[in-house]
Amino acid sequence: MSKKHKVSNEVVEEAMKMAKATQKPAQTKEQTKLIAQGIQKGIEEYKKRQKQKARALDKEKNKLQKKVEKVIQSDDDSASIKTEVLIRQSKLAWVLLGVSWLGFIVYIMQAGII
Repeated sequence: MSKKHKVSNEVVEEAMKMAKATQKPAQTKEQTKLIAQGIQKGIEEYKKRQKQKARALDKEKNKLQKKVEKVIQSDDDSASIKTEVLIRQSKLAWVLLGVSWLGFIVYIMQAGII
């Protein structure tokens, strides 16, 4: 099994398009090919780094998820209190929204816009 990764045709074509787009009039085909290879390596390196970042984020996400599950299991009583607080906050938000709309309607009527 070789350790060299096979390059997708899409990456090769994309690199060649970029190299041809930046090609100068006196540039040879060989020079363009070398530029395309450099672009291709850059694309491969970028994809490799993105995969590493995604793996690291997934690992961190899994760790956080496990911590949350442990906290939920150990604090069933506190979870019900948190839910109650969230419900109260939600009601407060709706009341404030209604009051603001009511104030807006009164303002429009006073200004004579409607």
